Amino acid sequence: MLRELRDAIAGTDADYTKIPLRKAIVLLAVPMVLELVMESTFALVDIFFVGKLGSTAVATVGLTESFLFIVYAVGMGLAMSVTAIIARRIGEKHTSEAATTAVQAIIASIVISVPIAVVGLVYAPELLALMGADANVLATGPAFTRWMLGGNVVIMLLFVINAIFRGAGDASIAMKVLWLANGINLVLDPLLIFGWGPIPAFGVEGAGMATTIGRGCGVAFQFWVLFNGSKHLLLTRENLVLNVKAMVAILRTSIGGIGQMLVGMTAWIFLLRILASVGTDAVSASTITIRIMMFCLMPAWGMSNAAATLVGQNLGAGSPERAESAVWKTGMYNMVYLAVVSVVFFLFPEPLIGQFTTDPRVVSIGAEWLTILSYSFIVYGWWMVAVQAFNGAGDTRTPTFINIAFFWCLQIPLGYVLAIKYSMAHSGVFWAAFISETSVGLFTLWLFSRGGWKKVVV
Repeated sequence: MLRELRDAIAGTDADYTKIPLRKAIVLLAVPMVLELVMESTFALVDIFFVGKLGSTAVATVGLTESFLFIVYAVGMGLAMSVTAIIARRIGEKHTSEAATTAVQAIIASIVISVPIAVVGLVYAPELLALMGADANVLATGPAFTRWMLGGNVVIMLLFVINAIFRGAGDASIAMKVLWLANGINLVLDPLLIFGWGPIPAFGVEGAGMATTIGRGCGVAFQFWVLFNGSKHLLLTRENLVLNVKAMVAILRTSIGGIGQMLVGMTAWIFLLRILASVGTDAVSASTITIRIMMFCLMPAWGMSNAAATLVGQNLGAGSPERAESAVWKTGMYNMVYLAVVSVVFFLFPEPLIGQFTTDPRVVSIGAEWLTILSYSFIVYGWWMVAVQAFNGAGDTRTPTFINIAFFWCLQIPLGYVLAIKYSMAHSGVFWAAFISETSVGLFTLWLFSRGGWKKVVV
C-alpha cells in the first residue's frame, strides 16, 4: 500500500485498463484528491485573510464568485469533455489523437475567456450592483472583481489542462500544478492584502491579485510539462494546428458538460440573490460555509474524477463491466469518507465557521447551514460518483437534464417560496438546497444503475 501511495504521488506509466481495479483507483484517486484539496485551499486561504477585513470584504468575494461560477461552469464543462475524449483515446492506444484533442481544448479555452474578461474589466461595478451589493461593497469591491474576471483565462486553462492530464492518466502532474499555484497564493495573500514593508496594503483587491498570479504560475508549469513530456502524453509542434474536426468533437461533447455546470452554478447564483435580499450577513455566512463545504468535498470529487477516468479508459478498451465496477467501488469509498465529514459538521458547526469570522450573526447562520448539510452528504457522495460516470463515458447531456429538473425546477422555486413567501429567510434557502440535492442524488444513482451510459460513443 505504501508503494502504491508513493507511485500515485510520483506518477506512474501504469495501464489503468489492465492493473487490479483497487490499485488503479488508488493510483488515480490519491493525486486527484490532493489536487482538488489544493484547489479548494485557494478558496479557504482567501476567505481566511479576507475575513479579517470584515463582512463587506467577504460579501465582495461571495458576490464576485457568483459570476466566477459561470467561468467555473464553462471551464469544468470543457474539462469533462476533454477528460472523456482523451481517456477514451488513451484506452484505445491512440495517443496522437489524444494530443490533437489537447491542443484544440486549449485553443477553445483561450477564445472563450476573452469576452468574459472584457465584460469583467469594463462592467465590474454594474455586475456587483446586479447581485444586490450594498454601497460599501460597491465602494471597495470592483477592483477585486476586475482581477478575478479579467484574469479568468488562468482559471479556464487550469481546469482544462489538468483535465488533459487526468484523462491521460497523469493525475500526479495535475496535483503538482495545484501545489505550486496554491503555494504562491498562500505567500502572496497576506502580503498583498495587508501589506508589508514597501508593499502597500491592497485590501480585498490583494486577494484577487494573489489568486490570479498564483494560478498564472500554475498554468505556466502546465505548458512546460505538456511540451516536455508526461508519463502518458507529449505535445509536439506538429500538434500546434487548428483541427476543425477535433474541435467540433470537443465542443459537441462539452455542450452537455457546460450545460450541467451552468445549470448548477446559475441555480446557486439565484439562491445567492435570494440570500442578498435577506441581508449581507446571510451572504457572508453562505460564502464562508460554501468554502468549508467545498474544501471538505474536494477529496470526494477527486475520487469521483478517478472514476470518470477509469470509466473512459475502460470503455475505450472494451471493458464496460470493469468500468461499472470501478464506479461502485469508488462510490463506497466516497460514502465512508463523507459520513465522517457529516459527523464533524453536525458536532462542530460553530467552531468551524468561527475560524473565519468573529461576527456572532454570521457564525450562527453559517453553523445552521453546516448542520443541514450534514444530513445529506452521504447521498450527495454517491451522486458525485454517478454523475462523473456519465461524464467519463461522454454522456454529459443526461446530467444536464437532471440538473435542470432538480436545480432550476425544484431548488430555485422552493428556495424563493420558503425564504420569501414563508418568511424562513436564509433557513428557507438552506432547506431548499437540502431537499433538491438529496433528491437529485437518489435519482442519478438509480439512472446510473440502468446502464445506458455504457453505449455512449465519443
